[in-house]
Amino acid sequence: MSNLRLNITDQNQTIHDTVHLYFVEALLAALTAEPETIEELGLALARFIKPPENRSPFSEFKNGKNLDPYDTGVALIDLASRVIVVDPIQFDGQGEGSIHVQSEFEEEDVYVPYRLSGDWLFVPSIAEYESAVKGRREGRLAPFDAREILFGRALSEFIAGECLESSGSQDEQLFTKIHAKWLTFPREDLRGMTPREVLLEKKDFIDFELHSRELQWSFTKECPPPLSPTSTAFRFSGFGTHEIVLYYELFRYLLDECFENSTQPFSLVEQSERLEQLKSTWLNTPNEEFYGRTPLHLIELERRRVNMTLSAKESIIDEDCDCCQLAAMHFDSPMFWHLDGCNMDEDFEFSFHKTRDEFDEEERQRIEFNRQFDIDYKAGKYDKPFDEWPIDSDTDSLF
Repeated sequence: MSNLRLNITDQNQTIHDTVHLYFVEALLAALTAEPETIEELGLALARFIKPPENRSPFSEFKNGKNLDPYDTGVALIDLASRVIVVDPIQFDGQGEGSIHVQSEFEEEDVYVPYRLSGDWLFVPSIAEYESAVKGRREGRLAPFDAREILFGRALSEFIAGECLESSGSQDEQLFTKIHAKWLTFPREDLRGMTPREVLLEKKDFIDFELHSRELQWSFTKECPPPLSPTSTAFRFSGFGTHEIVLYYELFRYLLDECFENSTQPFSLVEQSERLEQLKSTWLNTPNEEFYGRTPLHLIELERRRVNMTLSAKESIIDEDCDCCQLAAMHFDSPMFWHLDGCNMDEDFEFSFHKTRDEFDEEERQRIEFNRQFDIDYKAGKYDKPFDEWPIDSDTDSLF
C-alpha cells in the first residue's frame, strides 16, 4: 500500500486523515499558491485534482492532530510556520518536483513541474518538527501589501519632488538617475528594504509558477484554476516579470508627464495630486501595445497566476505571411504572450540580478563572448556578422 497519516494545521485548527501518497504530493504542489489557511489550501488543490462537487477535499478529515504513523509513515503540513514533515522521506525533491495532471488530449502521462517559495522548511521527522516549529510562527512577519507604497502616493510625491528639484536640468541621464534613486533607497515603510529588493524578492518563484501553468494549460487545453482575488496570496503577492516591466513603464510615464509640465506653477502638493490622477488613468486605460488590455488587468492576471494569452489571429506578426494566416485559421488554442522589458535601461539597477556581483559576471561573460566571436569571425569561422544572426535568446531580460 501507499498510504500515510496526514496532518494539516494552520493558525486556527488542525485536521488529519489517512490518505494516498499522491494526495500528499498534490498538496505539496498546491502550496505554490501560498495558502495561509486550510480552506485556501483546499481551493489551491483544485489546480491539480478536480474537487468533489460542492464539498471540500478535506470533508472526511477528522479534527485534531494524530501523529501516529500509518502504513508508509506520517506527514504534517504546517501552514502557519511554513514547515513540512514527511516521515520517512517519500519524495526526492524538497520544495520542487513534478505532479501528474489528467489530460484527455495526451496519450502518455503528463507531469508538470512545481517549485515552492523559499520560506518553506522541510524536516525529516516529527521530533525535529517540534524543535523547528518553535519561534517560526511568531517569527514570521505578517504579510503586507508593498503595492500601497510602490504604487501609492509615496511614488507620486517622490517624482514630484525630484521634478521640482531638477527643473531646468540638461542632464541626458536624468530620468535614469531619478528612477535608480527610487529603486535603491531603503524605506522604513518597506521594512527597511529598497523598492528594487521588494520587486525582485519573489520574481523567480512567480515566473516559474507561470511557466508551470503554461505547461499545464498546453497539455490539458484548459486554463488552470486561478487564485481567488480574496486569497492571501493574491492580496499580498510578490512581483513577477510582467508587473515589474509595467511598473517601469508607469514610472517613466509619470516622470515624462511631470517634466513636460515642470514650467507650470505647480506646488509639490498640486503636482503630486496631478500625478496620482495620471497614474490611475494610465493603469485603467486600454493600451494598444497590450492588445487593448489595461495595465491593471495584466497585473491582476499575474497576481492570480493566469498566463497572458493571444488568439492565433492576434499573434500574427506579418499580415503577408501565408503560414501565419493558415495558423490563425486552424489553431483554436491560445498563444502565450510575455513582457520581457527588452527596451529598458541596461544598468544594474534595472536588471533582474539581485546582486551587483551577478550582474558584473554576466557583463564579463557577454564582453568575453563578443570578443571571442570577433576573433572567430575575422578568422573566417562564420559567414555573417553576429548582429545579423536570427537569435532567440533565453537569457535573463532587463526591465
